Amino acid sequence: MGKVGFFGDFAGLDWFNETSSLSLDPTSSSLLSRSPDGSLSRVGSTNPGGTINYGCALKNVFYVAGQFSSFGGTPAQNIASYTPSSGKISALGSGGPNDVIRSVYCDTTNNLVWVGGGFSSPSSLVAVWNPSSSSWSAPPFGGLPTTNNGQVLSISSNSSQSSLFFAGSFVTSFQGGPVNGTNNPNVPFSPGASPFSSSLVPIPLDEVEVDPVPSSSDADFSDIRNILCPTGNDGPGQSWFAMNGATAVITVRTFSSLSAAGLRLGNTFLDGRGTTAFTLTTIPDNTVQTFTYIDPSTGNNLTCTENCPLLTNPSILYQDFLFQQSVAITGFQLKLSQWLGVGPGLHILQLLSSGAFASAVDNQNSKSCYAPVPSNSTFTGTWTPLQANTNIAATLQTVLVSDFPVGTSPADGPTFTWMPYVSASGQYEIDLLVPGCDEFQDCALRTSVDVTVFPGGGQDPWVTTVSQSNEQDSVTNIYTGAVVPSSPSFVVTVTMALSKNPQGSGSNGQYRIVADRVQLTLKSPDINGTSTNGSGIAGSKTGFGFLEWPLSVTSPTNNTSGILPNTTQTLLDIAGFDLFNALGGYTNLLSSRAVVSSAIQHSSGTLFLAGQFTLTSGTASGASNIVAFAGGALHVLSNNGLNGNITALLLVGNRLYVGGYFTDTATGSTNGALSGVAVYDVLKDQWSALGGGVDGTVSGLGYTGGQVEVVGNFTRVRNAKGDTEGLQVPSIASWADQSGGWTSSGGYLVGSLDVIVNGTNNKNTEDVQYIAGHIASALRYGANGFVLLATGQNGGFPGVTTLNTTLDPVGSTSSPPSRRSGTSAQKRSFMPSVALKHLFKRQSSTPTQTLTQSANSPAIYAGAFWTNSSSKQQMVILGGNFSLPALGGASGLAAYNIDTGVLSPLPGSNIVGVVRALLVNGDTLYVGGEFTIQGSSLNGFAIYNLAGGQWSNDGLQPLVTSTGTVSVQSLRLSQSRSDTLIVAGSFENAGSFPCRAICALNINSLQWNTLGNGLGGGQVTTLVLSGDNQNSLIVSGALSFPDGSSGNVAIFSLGNNTWEKLGKDGDLPGPVTAAEVNDGNSSSIFVTGKSTDGTQSYLSFWNGLNWTQLQSDFNSETNISQLAMVPVVDAHKSNGLIQSDRMLLLSGALSSSSFGDASSVLFDGQSFIPYIVSASTSGSPGAVSGLIHSFTSFSFARRHFLAVGVVILISIAIAAGVVFLLVLLGILWALFARKEEQIKTVDQDEDDDSLHQRPSSLLAHVNAATRTTILGATSPFSQYNPEKEEESAGQRSGGDHNDVFGPDASNYVRAETPSDALGASGEVGRPAHARYSFEASGEGELALTAGMELEILDDSDQAWWLVRDPRTNQEGVVPAAYLY
Repeated sequence: MGKVGFFGDFAGLDWFNETSSLSLDPTSSSLLSRSPDGSLSRVGSTNPGGTINYGCALKNVFYVAGQFSSFGGTPAQNIASYTPSSGKISALGSGGPNDVIRSVYCDTTNNLVWVGGGFSSPSSLVAVWNPSSSSWSAPPFGGLPTTNNGQVLSISSNSSQSSLFFAGSFVTSFQGGPVNGTNNPNVPFSPGASPFSSSLVPIPLDEVEVDPVPSSSDADFSDIRNILCPTGNDGPGQSWFAMNGATAVITVRTFSSLSAAGLRLGNTFLDGRGTTAFTLTTIPDNTVQTFTYIDPSTGNNLTCTENCPLLTNPSILYQDFLFQQSVAITGFQLKLSQWLGVGPGLHILQLLSSGAFASAVDNQNSKSCYAPVPSNSTFTGTWTPLQANTNIAATLQTVLVSDFPVGTSPADGPTFTWMPYVSASGQYEIDLLVPGCDEFQDCALRTSVDVTVFPGGGQDPWVTTVSQSNEQDSVTNIYTGAVVPSSPSFVVTVTMALSKNPQGSGSNGQYRIVADRVQLTLKSPDINGTSTNGSGIAGSKTGFGFLEWPLSVTSPTNNTSGILPNTTQTLLDIAGFDLFNALGGYTNLLSSRAVVSSAIQHSSGTLFLAGQFTLTSGTASGASNIVAFAGGALHVLSNNGLNGNITALLLVGNRLYVGGYFTDTATGSTNGALSGVAVYDVLKDQWSALGGGVDGTVSGLGYTGGQVEVVGNFTRVRNAKGDTEGLQVPSIASWADQSGGWTSSGGYLVGSLDVIVNGTNNKNTEDVQYIAGHIASALRYGANGFVLLATGQNGGFPGVTTLNTTLDPVGSTSSPPSRRSGTSAQKRSFMPSVALKHLFKRQSSTPTQTLTQSANSPAIYAGAFWTNSSSKQQMVILGGNFSLPALGGASGLAAYNIDTGVLSPLPGSNIVGVVRALLVNGDTLYVGGEFTIQGSSLNGFAIYNLAGGQWSNDGLQPLVTSTGTVSVQSLRLSQSRSDTLIVAGSFENAGSFPCRAICALNINSLQWNTLGNGLGGGQVTTLVLSGDNQNSLIVSGALSFPDGSSGNVAIFSLGNNTWEKLGKDGDLPGPVTAAEVNDGNSSSIFVTGKSTDGTQSYLSFWNGLNWTQLQSDFNSETNISQLAMVPVVDAHKSNGLIQSDRMLLLSGALSSSSFGDASSVLFDGQSFIPYIVSASTSGSPGAVSGLIHSFTSFSFARRHFLAVGVVILISIAIAAGVVFLLVLLGILWALFARKEEQIKTVDQDEDDDSLHQRPSSLLAHVNAATRTTILGATSPFSQYNPEKEEESAGQRSGGDHNDVFGPDASNYVRAETPSDALGASGEVGRPAHARYSFEASGEGELALTAGMELEILDDSDQAWWLVRDPRTNQEGVVPAAYLY
């Protein structure tokens, strides 16, 4: 398959269209969409002075917000919506935020858009947009106070997306009084339970032994486990029946000690049956328990022992029966002694705990019935399980122990944290169970621990020192008071660590601490009392910079005073309270300018808050700009955080990425390696660098496809600390999350970015991101001087592969003309055209002049494809004026590996200067330009052995000039003289051999010769081969002839060694910079250049007799470096200059009053159509030096067809009218249709000779699976007449069929058009059968099985026929000899 590349002096590139404007207004803020490949597309810009601060996506609509009065030309107050599918931009109703919006959050669950900022209406700092009703409203909490000019800077969600985090510079206040209700909302209500009993967490019975005797034989009701935690109503699979007419005994054994408070039973009401009386005996004490329970009809407390009544009222879902006091048991027997109907049964059976619990051993912390989360535990350090006997016979309890050296500090020692799930608020006793040391015989090892309890509700933590040297098992109270859940999934946090003053001296230099269980015993569901530590919860609390709001709370709170109701306070709100205190309260807040810019929660529950602050007191005193909140308290991160403002946080697994204005940790531990961006390991509490960071600041972080996207105000990313080179990037770069390492983001822009967010995404669209900022210039692709083009995916834009290596400038070898400044091109409609009103206007005579070649740096001025003769690996050799500091400082010449995407310097001595021409012949590379080679006397021309990886200049005489610098501008090899390389440029001698401006080199002997009588001097810029077998050479530039005359274009006959000047002196306005021969026809030549005074660019045409200047509106800044005739698939109207199946591509730096700036423009003989726009690193217009391709031959007279995927893309492009895409596809079309390799000879007797090669016609390239799609529209080739084309081709001068695309057309064979080959798309073929089996190994072929039925659709080719399999409707080509 052929490949196409563009090279030049550019850093960004785009297809010219109405949104590819090179320049943007940097005083406004622009929003760009970013595709998965990194390419950028402009969405819209704000009014001048406007700013985009954030955005989010909701149901395929993207909301963009900031401070602006219009967006994308649509009047909109600070927020607007953008619908990607239609491109529509809309304002969001009336009554929206009246001032700046800083953050936006899209609530996908409730279909709402939350915004935060510095506005006062429709509510203070926070407002909500409802897309369904198209209306604004205040949030349920009414808004936040504007104390101290507070603002909301960030809105995000917690790790489970059940609540919102608001961060900023605001102050919060909560009312005093009860903080939560008594019941977990997940527990279904029943009149048979009290507030107290419904607050008790059921003990999980999933893993215990449950034995019911006897059970029903009905499979729907025989599984006793269905009633331990039923998920549905009383019924099959949700209830259990005993055998009809039999008393049932249910035995439950846990084989571990449990603290139980009672029993929850729910009756069954199916089929008129149900239990009416029961008795419970506990194990192992074999005691019949006495219960207390509520009579739902009276509300009175009653007691019972044997034959306790169970109600048969269906309105009573369950009844709770409580022991007289909590008891330690290992199991129980439940006897169902009386019943209604045919037998007893139950719907619910649960054992109630004394309140809540958590074990040190994870497998004992399974989730309780009705609980949204299980109790759990975490630890630091090394812990080992041990088994201990309990005071209950035949019962073992597993505990964890940790041994560590005596002298270990509490901060470095092991810690253990229990997090028991708590069902509801209440007064609790919290006890720590400590196994006796006698059992483990480790009394000498034991020491003391500090146990910290975080009871929630804004209460201060409570610390108790506990000695673990107890000889017998002990239960130590560590807290008595209110426990206040902040959410349905609330857990109390109990943390154990080595005491600050550890007890005992240890044994053999070691201490041991033990972790067993934490037990919560509910004393009262009333939390209006006071906790033992003296910290009441009735007073109000004030927080700063952070608020958590549960999304489940949707009803308005009628907040008019700025004080939030305490019923909405959560555990995480304590982080705001602690921040307020740690920052010194109101007094210091007024002067500290502290802000919390970001909040994010790790899956472990740890909350990270970041921004600009320094904490001076509390548990996180010394924290700088970032702090963690876990276990009810703030914690300092390692090295006290970072030394500068933090603007963005991103969590990927256990890695917290941080961006901002910092350079190091607060303690300077990395010596400046954290420049603008860093990563924090949550588990290891450790900071790491991302290479060497960026050379500026970071304002946003995003994540997609395993890449962390970093945006801000920077131009390079550094591979290591102190790296001054690094990869050049346009304010956006990508970091590989898993493997590490920086890469370019893919797009191009000049300016700074403030925002990166993920956009709309569904199964029918690609993942996109949106970036926004103050941008001066933006283009779709970031491209360092070279791009490879390929067909697009699924009918999209062409695929573009760019260099992922920065080209750096080197010293210029000549004085380049001044570069254009970044002037703005006006907005113009797509496909502007310029009519040629005076097509044949003659030009006045002007003298020729010497050309001055620019040498901007970095830039690529030449390229050539090379396929390694041994490895068959394809490379692109690139030459120009650049250096590669990241690759050892190589300059001027490099090789790009197409498969790996790696750019590497060519081994050997470096080029010093500029490369302007490359030609590959086999494994030999010929290099021309203005350069020398280190350690060599060669000047401007050299030979390199690509296979051997070394220069091959032995015996080569250098080119010489007596004035100026040797310059080689063009290199050509002709089919007619395949051993002769034509070298042209500006020089006088080859060694001592006179050879002015053009010379012939025998590539075998390396001997120089003149071409005929040669030239008298001047400068040759372009060589183009023409004529039959490439026997003519078109030479152009600023030429002098031996007779003393001058000119700009001449033709040299390689057959008879004669020169002929084309036209008269003065026919052309000035020197020629580029030329092209139309399909090798020497009577159809286009040339371009500039007038002698440099004020006018021109394009002229040679018709075999005279020159005609083609009128254009190119201005004086236009410089055209290459002309190339390219094929197109969407035929234009034929004219006297250019046939309908091709266009002339003009590449360089073009500027026109009709379309502005462009780097490549198409000319169809009537109009100029801008095709490619590019830009330099500074944002000024760039230049495309030329186009290269991987083919060695091309001819318009020999038609070829595209691969099917490209044809489909053409059909889509035709429907959309995308002319620039059609042109690219035309180029690719010509390159894709190669002659296939020969197939193996088959062992049959007849027609074997006809199978000597694969077809290169339609029959080889149409894939049957997509034929219907392709032929559903009129073929773009349907107007092509092969007979007429042959006749036209024969009338051309000398039968010429060659052009700039290559010297050899022998690799092609004749092909028919789809119209000629297939006829109507709905045809029905004649029947046939497969004589032999055939394996389809080529594109478009159809596999055959001997005897299969077929339909012949086309038999015009002698050897290959197009057929259809009627069973599958698949189509393809097969050998004709295989059919009968």
